[in-house]
Amino acid sequence: MIRRRTALSVSACALLLATPLLTACGSDAHPGAAAVVDGERITVAQLQGHVRVVRDAQRESPQARQLVAASGRLNQDVLARLIKYQVIERAARDSGVGVTRREVQQARRSIETREGGADVVRALYLQQGVAPEQIDQEVRMLVTRDKLDRKLGDEGANALFVRTSKALDIDVNPRYGSWDDAQGMAVQAGDPWLRPAETDRQPA
Repeated sequence: MIRRRTALSVSACALLLATPLLTACGSDAHPGAAAVVDGERITVAQLQGHVRVVRDAQRESPQARQLVAASGRLNQDVLARLIKYQVIERAARDSGVGVTRREVQQARRSIETREGGADVVRALYLQQGVAPEQIDQEVRMLVTRDKLDRKLGDEGANALFVRTSKALDIDVNPRYGSWDDAQGMAVQAGDPWLRPAETDRQPA
């Protein structure tokens, strides 16, 4: 059973950043695209640019060898994350939910305080395939999800994400896997896309 995360805990939000497995079916109808979301291409070049930022940060880390070895699916992981951003952002916009830069900064400071400092947070995110300059985007998604949960409840937010994902007509290049609207991304021990109903939760 999935336990509740807060938007302000990197340890807890590790599930949100867990290695994505893109599941179900995709097509190769868009040459040069890693994925197409709502008719807009995420190009292979764009994907590789994001991956390169992460790899460069990993190689600069004292744990470079371990980080690189543990992220063999980095292309798929980063692509799933880019798709997830678009789904969450569209769902939030359709629900009238916005997140300010100040809220992101406050949330990040709270994470850093809770986890033991900025350096610790950067290291934790890097283990999940997120480079230091990409952390604010991840925090924005955490805050956005938290707001949607508070406004709609878990079941309502879950249903919204599935509807939004379907509406965006996501098509992933088969070389990276494919996309499942219901599962969203990770289908491992704890799925970060859909959360359990409030009555099904265990205490954190």
